[in-house]
Amino acid sequence: MESSTHLFLFGSSPPFTPRLASKFENALEQPKVTVLYIEREGSVDYLPKYTSGMKVEADHFPLKSHYSEQELNRLSGSGGVIIGGGDTLAYHDYIIKTELTNILQDKFQQGQPIAGFSAGALISPEYCVISPEDHPERIQVVKTGIGLLKGVVISAHFLEWNEHKNLEAALKRTGVPKGYGIAEGGGIYLKDQQLVGVEGFLHIEHQK
Repeated sequence: MESSTHLFLFGSSPPFTPRLASKFENALEQPKVTVLYIEREGSVDYLPKYTSGMKVEADHFPLKSHYSEQELNRLSGSGGVIIGGGDTLAYHDYIIKTELTNILQDKFQQGQPIAGFSAGALISPEYCVISPEDHPERIQVVKTGIGLLKGVVISAHFLEWNEHKNLEAALKRTGVPKGYGIAEGGGIYLKDQQLVGVEGFLHIEHQK
């Protein structure tokens, strides 16, 4: 019997919204959660927000270009993963272009919950759409994502960055049938690829 998959995506920074935090915890088979993040000034003080209010053991895992076998085993041994926010291009380089993608795909298919905040949400589907607001050249960029969500593209900071045209353009470029625009402070829960939980503002855009 195949395990159900659990994906939690948020439109901005942590913490989890209350109901989705509870659902994430309930999906864990063991309480050790890996938080993937990019080290920067103040990140150590910021990291506890990702698991705020949850009874979990957080393993804070800094992202980089290459990983040791010990580090890869450490990630493989956790019960769930949270992908942080920040520079989407950097998250793409440090996850998609490394061995972490295969580990995340395997853990996801085994039924372990994965959550992504902002940049972490954007890289989770099969296509990662980077907004002009999030790119140094102020252009929309479409890259390969982790592949945890099929047939949907994600737009973060949807209301705050006025992302409606960006989401429409992303659907045309990728050819996928649907887009989810998640505002700051909001989040969604997808179980077995189906949208089953929403907290905060969500816009659903369909391919025209």
